[in-house]
Amino acid sequence: MSVKIRMKRMGSKKRPFYRIVVADSRSPRDGRFIQQVGYYNPLTEPVDLKLEEEVIMDWLQKGAQPSDTVRNLLSKQGIMQKYHEARFAKK
Repeated sequence: MSVKIRMKRMGSKKRPFYRIVVADSRSPRDGRFIQQVGYYNPLTEPVDLKLEEEVIMDWLQKGAQPSDTVRNLLSKQGIMQKYHEARFAKK
């Protein structure tokens, strides 16, 4: 089972907001998910983004792959940097 961290579209027509979820890669975009780890609202100024950093780090260490858009959001928040430092730190 391949696990992805991706966005699930919510909201009404032309007024989207997204939940950032951990889901099986075979499930539909707005379908079943394993866990919600944050949300993203691109319509507010400034953009409203909330991420559960510890939960996301745990899923990344378990092998979950973020989608391209989620990877960009995680990079802007500094989570990908922390993940790479933790993963490649000399022991």
